Amino acid sequence: MKPLTTGYIRQIISGKLVHGTDDLLIHHGAYRLKQVRHSHTILFLKRNIIKWDRLKPYFPIAIVTDREMEVSGRTEELTIIRVENLQDSYWKFINHYRASINIPVIAVTGTSGKTTTKEMIRHLLSINRKVAHTNSTNNSRTAHLSYLLGIDDTTEVAVFETAVGAPGDISNAAAYLKPTIGIITNIGEHHLNYCKTLEGYIAAKGEMCNALQPNGVLIINADDQNTKKLDLKSFTGKIVTVGIHSKCDFKATDICFSSEGMFMTVEHMKKKYRILVPGLGEHQIYNALAAIAAVHQIGMDLTDVALHFRTFQPLKKQLQLLEGLNGATIIDDTWSITTTSLHAAMQVLQAIDPGKRKIAVIGTITDLGSWGYAIHQRAGEILEQSKIDVLVTIGEHAKIMADTVSQISARIEVHSFNNHILAYELLKKITTEDTIVLIKGDMLSESIKKLATLLRK
Repeated sequence: MKPLTTGYIRQIISGKLVHGTDDLLIHHGAYRLKQVRHSHTILFLKRNIIKWDRLKPYFPIAIVTDREMEVSGRTEELTIIRVENLQDSYWKFINHYRASINIPVIAVTGTSGKTTTKEMIRHLLSINRKVAHTNSTNNSRTAHLSYLLGIDDTTEVAVFETAVGAPGDISNAAAYLKPTIGIITNIGEHHLNYCKTLEGYIAAKGEMCNALQPNGVLIINADDQNTKKLDLKSFTGKIVTVGIHSKCDFKATDICFSSEGMFMTVEHMKKKYRILVPGLGEHQIYNALAAIAAVHQIGMDLTDVALHFRTFQPLKKQLQLLEGLNGATIIDDTWSITTTSLHAAMQVLQAIDPGKRKIAVIGTITDLGSWGYAIHQRAGEILEQSKIDVLVTIGEHAKIMADTVSQISARIEVHSFNNHILAYELLKKITTEDTIVLIKGDMLSESIKKLATLLRK
């Protein structure tokens, strides 16, 4: 955070100093007690009941409140600023701070590929710039303030994930971050428990269009069918398209698997660039194209992109190849699961060593609400259409996938379990050196995590 005095902040929010000093230097911000982890924090406090013992280790501290507040004990390191309306004052502070930042800010959303695309952008730009970025996958609503205040005078560019768990999530993130470049990697079928319908989920992702500044840049996947349903008529900024099969601004051709990753030729402005993308799968090509389009908007030459992409490290548990049980090849894809990422994973499983026996171990898809049965049934159809020999599902709802496959085809051997122990006993018997096992599920599933650990050598 750019260091600001309490007096300077007080002027911004039209506050009155009722205790303490205008000279306290502020380095951090918070709007919940549990967010306070440092001294020199300004806390916008929504209530007048406060656990002073909880805060005292972080003194000196400043509190902004619209209520009467009683203080006792060690108060010489406490500053209190009174305002008429706490909510209005909070957003005055946020908007003023964001207005003081004049750098490219990239926001990435999508059903799958957010974290990878963000990490690709961060890697490429970090070669010669200081980059503020989302920490791992921590893209919750409560993180926006810390990410905004993490930008200071030395920051040259920022890239953040903006997830959608419910309508309004991207708009909320944009209120803090005000992105200049937005990316929608793809739109699948997820978080339907809050978005209610697929159309509602598409609209929630489409909030990115309104999140951008009037002259902002929107990067979209020209091949994605649900992205094509977005209403872009009122968008006044620049639209940049990426893809493999459609006419677009950044197009990948001559794609091939290798032991190092995915090779592709990127066609842009009638020029061609051969680029190696570490990681496996066609979906990785789309992630890379979105990242390339973003860094190119900031001024990075595609020749430099091709050079530095080679050193990108794919994320663990995202189609990670490992040696495993009984000499089998394990593909650990236990980062997350949606029908979109499941389809991508099955494409990778089919492409690797076509002569080997293929086993898919699949866990439950979460955050579906009343859509649980329909989406798991759709996942079963994806599995049936792939060239796998054995399907193992883990979890009550995952059994819907197994039942769907069994009803459609007798070609695939199907097993369903409620826990990882019985699944592991089966896999010990049927895996060999000529076997490839894909294990895919949610990072929050203990059964999937434990089984993935057991399958590693």
